[in-house]
Amino acid sequence: MIHARQSARRGVTARARDHLTALGAAIALALGATACDDGGGVGPGDLLIGQVGSIEIRLEVPLGSGTVLAAGQLIQELHWASTGMWSRSETISYRGIEGGASTLVSGGDPSQSALAYDGLIRQLNEKASVKLFTPELPTDLVPECEVVESRITFTIRDDARDQTVSWVRCVEGSLDNLTTAGAGPDAGAARLAQAALLAREATLGDTASAYLGSVPFGTLDRGERSESPLTAPAVYIDAAGFHAFWAGHAPGTAPPAVDFSTDMVVVGMVGARHEAGDSVEVRRILQVGLGTVLEVVERVPGDFCSPAARTRIPYHVVVAPRTPVPHQFATIRVEYPPCGG
Repeated sequence: MIHARQSARRGVTARARDHLTALGAAIALALGATACDDGGGVGPGDLLIGQVGSIEIRLEVPLGSGTVLAAGQLIQELHWASTGMWSRSETISYRGIEGGASTLVSGGDPSQSALAYDGLIRQLNEKASVKLFTPELPTDLVPECEVVESRITFTIRDDARDQTVSWVRCVEGSLDNLTTAGAGPDAGAARLAQAALLAREATLGDTASAYLGSVPFGTLDRGERSESPLTAPAVYIDAAGFHAFWAGHAPGTAPPAVDFSTDMVVVGMVGARHEAGDSVEVRRILQVGLGTVLEVVERVPGDFCSPAARTRIPYHVVVAPRTPVPHQFATIRVEYPPCGG
């Protein structure tokens, strides 16, 4: 008699064997591509486009708040290689001023991700509903997107053929909430949105953007040696308050120009710290109900990262579109990046 646990274990073993067989086939194809000049190997023409290479997705997402419509931008880039390794990078900005950047990389055994990559490439080459290599989706179309639309660039790099194919279309949403509805200007644009969704699910899963839901913001000043006596974050919605802060923060220097009729200034500070590498950053500005919640993150280096103790007063000063009061700061979150991260 085979018990349920034994049966499940055998099922897992069988699935693992199937996965290894498929992965071995993918690796064999990849190795065959390099042996095409030997007379008996598999040449590039025997591989699907992108089977040995990478998928790259770039989304330029407009951000705004209230009357300041689409004055900011979130750029998201997902790079997924046929080896299974992937990375996501993000940059948020306001009025052309970068506010913050974030990078997330894959970890652990990439074999399952490599299998998923191979499966998606097969769909994009062969499956009728998501096939990209079709006259219905010309590569020479570069549309002008509406102010509130996102621009998606979907690229497949084929290392075996040393070729790159890219499509540019307009969609709604970011990697977190992308939808096929409204994609354009042609009907084929929905295929790009669907392909991006499939790639996102296979790599990022339910991992959200570092800036999910935030209004845009741009950095006015950032460093480690403020002269301000502030020991907690603050918001300034008028010139008088901001200029008073700046006089203490950077004595003898002129404050950056800010139009307080539309904008506000957020200062991320946590007081003195005594370890080199400690930093502070404004991470998100969220309109919630009738008010605003602001998130500030303190990044503390891991154990043994810093060669010596050193007093610092880290700060991050950003400009953002004015949001509704009251302004409340969430509990400061602490992150422990790896040394050099």
